[in-house]
Amino acid sequence: MINVKFYLDKADKNRLYPIHLFIREKGNQVKVALREKIKKKDWDNKNQLVLDTCYEHKSINKYLTFIKHETEKYISSIPLSQLTDIKLKEKISSLVESKRKNSETSIVCEPTEYYEGKKTITFVDLFAGAGGFSEGFLQAELGNKFYDFLLASDINDNCELTHLARYNHQLGLEMEFQRQDITEPDFLDNMIKKLKGKQVDVVCGGPPCQSFSLAGKRKKFDKKDDLFAHYLKVIRQLRPKYFVMENVKGILTKEEGKIREMILQEIRSIVDLKEFSQLVNFVAYLKKIEKESPFILECYTLRLQFESATDKSLESLKEKYIEIVENRFRLLTPKIVDYKTSKTDVSISTIRHGFNLLKRTNELAYIRKKVIHEKAFCNLDNDSFAESFDNFLMAVDADSIVDRINEAFKALKPSLEYEREIFEIIQALEIYSISFDECMDGLEKFVEKANKKKEFDEILSHIRLYNIEEPFVALASDYGVPQNRERVLFIGCRKDQKLITSVPPTVHGKDKVTVFEALHDLDFLGNDDEKFTYEKVDIEAKYNGTASKMQALIRKRGIDGKISDKNAATYAEWSKKGRLNGRFVNAKNPFYVRNFEELENIGLHLSAPLHNHKTSNQNADVIKRLDVILKEGDYELAKKKLKIIGLESEKRNYNVLKPDSQSPTVLTIADDYIHYASPRALTVREMARLQSFDDSFVFQGKRSTGGNKRKSEVPQYTLVGNAVPPLLARAVALEILEHIE
Repeated sequence: MINVKFYLDKADKNRLYPIHLFIREKGNQVKVALREKIKKKDWDNKNQLVLDTCYEHKSINKYLTFIKHETEKYISSIPLSQLTDIKLKEKISSLVESKRKNSETSIVCEPTEYYEGKKTITFVDLFAGAGGFSEGFLQAELGNKFYDFLLASDINDNCELTHLARYNHQLGLEMEFQRQDITEPDFLDNMIKKLKGKQVDVVCGGPPCQSFSLAGKRKKFDKKDDLFAHYLKVIRQLRPKYFVMENVKGILTKEEGKIREMILQEIRSIVDLKEFSQLVNFVAYLKKIEKESPFILECYTLRLQFESATDKSLESLKEKYIEIVENRFRLLTPKIVDYKTSKTDVSISTIRHGFNLLKRTNELAYIRKKVIHEKAFCNLDNDSFAESFDNFLMAVDADSIVDRINEAFKALKPSLEYEREIFEIIQALEIYSISFDECMDGLEKFVEKANKKKEFDEILSHIRLYNIEEPFVALASDYGVPQNRERVLFIGCRKDQKLITSVPPTVHGKDKVTVFEALHDLDFLGNDDEKFTYEKVDIEAKYNGTASKMQALIRKRGIDGKISDKNAATYAEWSKKGRLNGRFVNAKNPFYVRNFEELENIGLHLSAPLHNHKTSNQNADVIKRLDVILKEGDYELAKKKLKIIGLESEKRNYNVLKPDSQSPTVLTIADDYIHYASPRALTVREMARLQSFDDSFVFQGKRSTGGNKRKSEVPQYTLVGNAVPPLLARAVALEILEHIE
């Protein structure tokens, strides 16, 4: 075994001693200066560590341990006959140089001359996760336009850690991160403070699909409940020129397409408050001339005020609305039932108590949120508890309360002469909870009656703040991503901007990037292995008879995947050198930290050329199982053989990657995928390549987690699997730059 040692070299003029690494082998010596200096009294030569009398002992010892471990691992992986002092010194020096550059770069910023005369388009990333949208937008430039990253938001600390490490510490941006639940009452206020008066041009983000639901018609309630509504609250407040909302393809057919219609309706319901007085005055005019149902038009007038109210004033407006309707019921009650019945009848009590509940929507919303959280925390699903919890959540929903009141009126069987008064009370309650778009539909009959259709349509053309046609499905592989991941995009365009209806593909058919193109140069590790530097992969030796076929898969491309000779590189080369267009020439080298404490201490940054490239420790049976599936090429085909040899698995699915095509959708569980050439799961870095993240983008914190921790933690594999592919985001960002005014 070759021994790796450290020693102190001669002191400098300040009596500080440089630490050197020293290796002696067969008469050859390798010495490498580690660019760290300490006082002699702080060195423990026996244990080869810096004593805690040195202020920086933690960071220096972490660095020494890392260098020693990587050096010993490299030596053990190379046959002694092939190990040279030159190769060894190059290996160690590359790690030292990466650390040196980050340590000596005190200020990181973009070169100002690079953007002289260019226009800045600002953006905010909500539900940011790892930062797929963020990364893609920063890669996008068109003519004299580029993006400035103002703020990202997510609820998880590892999302924040990864963002701060990438965008603040590594790239030197002044991006703000807001780690807060978007449903909290002060979320918007806190966001406005962080934006410091800056105008937001674009908002991007994807509320989780579980948050889309039809109020009062749900059977399941998730902790992500109502996130979409809060996403639109941010849009209403910031008034960006464009916003992009992405989601899974299934959202288009969820609940027989009703969810898709609801989303479009809610987007079209975002009103321009600057023009809102036109509509209010118009409805007031209709109320003056209306003879049969002035009360209903009064309700519409009150309901429209909800659109322009702040959270605090909205609460009192809603309470006032219900009190007005409740007063109508109080006047009606003596007409339809006697005094005794009014005090004892279940239906009357239901109506009366229903009004009480509707006046406390904020309190009920808080209760709903807490119950939904506890339901998710305790994993109440597919059990005897779930239905009871869901029934309660449905019972305190405004639509459900209105339905109960309606049923109670029917049960009373009042005289026909009071039918209209009851109908108007029910209609008033329905108006209370409908969307702006549904309000406009409801006003149509009054507009036609007044013969004011032209004026009404003209007002609506001014009042709607955003235009949107249909959502469209974007296939990631159409934009240079080696993955057949489908995402639905809703792109809202402010009324003073050009409409965007699609994002044109950049690559087609057989020209798409393959799995082999994306991963071939990373295939240099074994079981339970981790590498921090790149190693050469000999395709000729590795693939023997099929080497020429595999080599032919590697082609020169532009950043967006187009086959090209001009400013071209292979997909793997783009991943290594990065796709940020030379914008961040002063950026620090990639580094990894475990937590926020390490992030704030530059000495604890583990800096190296390559990160997130670690394989799992799989036992012999797992490796043999994966080998059988890999050779069969399909899990279903392999099941019979696995059963014969006693290696069957309860795991529902394994995806064997095909080197000459695109991968299936990358999800969050690493062992769902088997490497195309080795019986193993993918590393975080390999999954990131399939998502089109640059290698310099380091996923921070824990590598993986399991069990109940998956509810609260977002480790590296989850960050990667949940992300929007940056090259897809880049294509969207470029399309916006093409249209934005």
